[in-house]
Amino acid sequence: MTDSFKTLEERKEEHILNYVQSLSALEEAMEPFKEQKRALKTNYVENGWLDKDEISMAVKAFRMIKNGVDPEQLMDFYETVKRVN
Repeated sequence: MTDSFKTLEERKEEHILNYVQSLSALEEAMEPFKEQKRALKTNYVENGWLDKDEISMAVKAFRMIKNGVDPEQLMDFYETVKRVN
């Protein structure tokens, strides 16, 4: 059956299947990198260079910088929230 004779639902189903197959392949390809990331964290903790909380804070800081969070605005929000508690 050619694409022009397929219903919208059939085409949608094919797109879903293709998406899931592509997603699965990407996640499988990413797994070695995820394992390296876990090993890096374990290495730093086992060597006593950083503890899990320090690693967590470093990752949060990295993500904020990467996402362009304004540190002054963040501190303003932090101070506001701190007063509420």
